[in-house]
Amino acid sequence: MAVPVSQMFTVTKYVVTQKLKGVKRYPLVLMLEPLFRCNLACAGCGKIQYPDHVLDKRLTPEQCWAAAEECGAPIVSIPGGEPLIHPEMPTIVRGLVERKKYVYLCTNAILLERKLNDFQPSKYLTFSIHMDGLQEEHDIAVCRDGVYNVAVKAIKQALKRGFRVTTNTTLFDDANPERVRKFFDAMMELGVEGMMLSPGYSYEKAPDQKNFLRRQRTRELFSHILHKPKRGWRFNQSPLFLDFLMGKVDYQCTPWGNPTYNIFGWQKPCYLLQDGYTTTFRELLDQTNWDKYGTGRNEKCADCMVHCGYEASAVNDTFGSLRGFGRTVVTTLMPTAR
Repeated sequence: MAVPVSQMFTVTKYVVTQKLKGVKRYPLVLMLEPLFRCNLACAGCGKIQYPDHVLDKRLTPEQCWAAAEECGAPIVSIPGGEPLIHPEMPTIVRGLVERKKYVYLCTNAILLERKLNDFQPSKYLTFSIHMDGLQEEHDIAVCRDGVYNVAVKAIKQALKRGFRVTTNTTLFDDANPERVRKFFDAMMELGVEGMMLSPGYSYEKAPDQKNFLRRQRTRELFSHILHKPKRGWRFNQSPLFLDFLMGKVDYQCTPWGNPTYNIFGWQKPCYLLQDGYTTTFRELLDQTNWDKYGTGRNEKCADCMVHCGYEASAVNDTFGSLRGFGRTVVTTLMPTAR
């Protein structure tokens, strides 16, 4: 099982409680960005294109904890930038764990091995390692040779010390399905808990604009990759989201499901688009015109099928209908039937 029972129970209880209360919009995962600075310059990322005075800014631990409490989501994902650059990241994580938030610290793992002593293994803490394929593909994606081997070594050490470890993979138009399947095998052989997948989204500031996926191409690519999955593969995602990537089910985006808090405040409307910021989470919910976003509503959303917009949609389907729940059960118990 890719996700511990305690985490599954916590998330299920949270979602069911929101539905019983009749809450229409509720967060599932807080995307917490304490900084934008990174030690890589990936061609598909636009974060480090900010000027230095922005890249030098950091959220304080107190700001991070307050955002998590204000939002109320049971899961906190910490992307970046590179979170391990933040000098107070161990303090930030410790405070979130004390608040019983399930933390996914997203890292390229360059600094991970030397930083492991700063963290304590916990069911609430997972290192989510950025891995975009086998050695050749990954090193090309991050624009630096040798990073894949550094990450693999760090994964082995983290697992040896008892940490939860997952991988997160962003795929672009040039991905080779067979090589991706071999990559899945390699990650399972390493012993990671599970894998997360997402198609690349077109950041306006990203240096590489030619390899972002269009919607139809996304469905074709993921259909090839996920067709007849091996029994040993474990994905740390809703099985209905994977079906969505394959074009087997269609969803409208749920942008409030993964709200983003960073050095500018609460980002409208989501992690990928910047249409302004609010000071509080309640203002984000109440002052954002959500009907402006999603496929068929906004040209910027036309090709987006990214997990931060659609994972929550899949989860909502699971708990929102008997058909969705039944499909989730079937695909969870019999993934090879996909």
